[in-house]
Amino acid sequence: MTWRRWLVLGAGVLVLGTAAMASWALDAWRTIHRPFMESPGGAAQLVIEPGTDARSILELLEREGVLADARLARWFLVYRLDDPPLRAGEYRFEKPATVPEVLERLRRGEVVTYRVTLVEGLTLAETAEHLARSGFGQLDRFLAAMEDPALIADLDPEAPDLEGYLFPDTYAFPRATSERVIVRTMVETFRSRTADLLAVLAGDDSTGEADEPDDGLRELVTLASIVEKECRLDEERPLVAGVYAHRLRIGMGLYADPTVIYALKKLGRWDGNLRRPDLKLDSPYNTYVGPGLPPGPICSPGLASLEAAAAPADIPYLYFVSRNDGSHVFARTLAEHNRNVSKWQKQYWRERWARERQRAAEGEVEPDEEGPR
Repeated sequence: MTWRRWLVLGAGVLVLGTAAMASWALDAWRTIHRPFMESPGGAAQLVIEPGTDARSILELLEREGVLADARLARWFLVYRLDDPPLRAGEYRFEKPATVPEVLERLRRGEVVTYRVTLVEGLTLAETAEHLARSGFGQLDRFLAAMEDPALIADLDPEAPDLEGYLFPDTYAFPRATSERVIVRTMVETFRSRTADLLAVLAGDDSTGEADEPDDGLRELVTLASIVEKECRLDEERPLVAGVYAHRLRIGMGLYADPTVIYALKKLGRWDGNLRRPDLKLDSPYNTYVGPGLPPGPICSPGLASLEAAAAPADIPYLYFVSRNDGSHVFARTLAEHNRNVSKWQKQYWRERWARERQRAAEGEVEPDEEGPR
């Protein structure tokens, strides 16, 4: 074979090789940018453990049917994205996605989160129990984190724990989130949601300068926590706060049942019923035995109660009693209050028990003998 034939043959091989390479590159590019999903059941949920290298992560995604080719994904990660770190955690892929889309989720750490709702009015212990029951951690670790006041010490140096500062809200956490991170998130949410109130307490002025918060925050949160336990209707919260503010101004006892209940809970003696002897309980939280606020919050108040405590209604009322439908009737004098109690408590429960006994006699229901104490 002459050198001319060798040259022609070499040129042909080169052309064919180049064409094959171009075809491979085009096919690879299409594979990388074509949405893909071949997981059983149409979705893949997997956990990437901390410390797992990128190659192993991509191979796992290929086995789970999220990626068509781990090697192509690895090439794209290194040569197109400059090999960024991929975050550990729990991921769920529910629909076809391109390689860049999958890698972006891993780069950003878009892990699966689980929601938990903490309602207004829970105590510190009840919050810890709810989180533990919901699978977010261990009860003893939650309690240890919540009993450490360091997260709120700059705002409330007297706080012995985080009671009152675990903001009630709906949260979303990755399953592996530590108990301390969850607790810190709740305190940070308290700070962010009450920023305006904190600014007022700190003496914020038009220049944007603010002093350190004074000791009013603890009193505000304590009052708000009592309002939270007394009220179901947002529109009544400023009124109830106004009653308590009025009592505080004149040195009258608060006589707030929720403070006694809280004291019983701390002693492990709360069974769901508040009895007359309980009102004489020797506890600094018992507002029946002395004037003024209890030494600290009795639950986690919501924003509406905090705002009510910060701006109580200017009202002449000193008393209120439940109508048994979530609302209250307010009174200026003890005589007026006693009439309201007679109507909305004594008469209400007498009539209710009579109706229930009648229905029970007719075989409809068992009578309910429990009522307010």
